[in-house]
Amino acid sequence: MSQIQNHEELRTVYREPTGAPLDKVITELDAHCVDFLAKSPFMVLSTADADGAVDGSPKGGKPGFARVLDDGRVAWADSAGNNRLDSFENIVRNNSVALLFMIPGLGETLRINGTAELSTDPDLCAEFTLGSRPAKVVVVVSPHEAYVHCAAAYRRSELWNPDTWLSSDERPNGVAMLKDHAAIDGSVAEVEAIYDDALDQGKWQPGGDL
Repeated sequence: MSQIQNHEELRTVYREPTGAPLDKVITELDAHCVDFLAKSPFMVLSTADADGAVDGSPKGGKPGFARVLDDGRVAWADSAGNNRLDSFENIVRNNSVALLFMIPGLGETLRINGTAELSTDPDLCAEFTLGSRPAKVVVVVSPHEAYVHCAAAYRRSELWNPDTWLSSDERPNGVAMLKDHAAIDGSVAEVEAIYDDALDQGKWQPGGDL
C-alpha cells in the first residue's frame, strides 16, 4: 500500500482517537470561547463550493472583530476587499464553514465548525459598525462543534518566537509577487505605493462597494 484510500487503511497507520481529543468537543460556545474571540484579532475562514473545491481566507480586525451573539452564534462584519467574494460565493452554494481563531503569542487555537449565512439585517449591520458606518453584510455562523486545538504546530514552527522570524530583506515581497502574477505595469515601488494606500484607505470600510 503506497496510497491510503479509505478509512480502514488510514487506521492501520494511525490508532483511533480516545479521551481528551474526543471529549473536548462542545456543541455550544461557552464562556471560554466568548473570551477567546474577544481577544482574537485574526482567523482563517474555510469554505467549499457546491462541488467540494475548498478555499481558505484570512480575516482580521481589532480583537473581538468576531464575537458571540446573544443567541450563541458567531458574527463579524464584511470589510472592504477586492470583490472576488470567494468565501461568499461558496457560502451561498454550500453553507458549511470552519473557523480557526488565533491570538498572537498563544499556542492554542479555537476551532469552530458550523453553517453560515450572509445577513443584511439593518439592526445587525448597525451593531457591527466599521469606522463610523454600519456593515453592509454580516457573516453569521451557527456552531455545530467547537474545540481548543493543541499548541503542537506552533511549538514545532516557533511561529510566535521573534528570534525565528526572517528579516525584512529575507522575506518574500508580496507586492513583487502580485505585480508579476497580475502582469501590472510599473516598478515594484510604484505598485507598492498604490497598494499600501489602498489598504490604508479601505482598512475600516464596509465591504460591498461596486
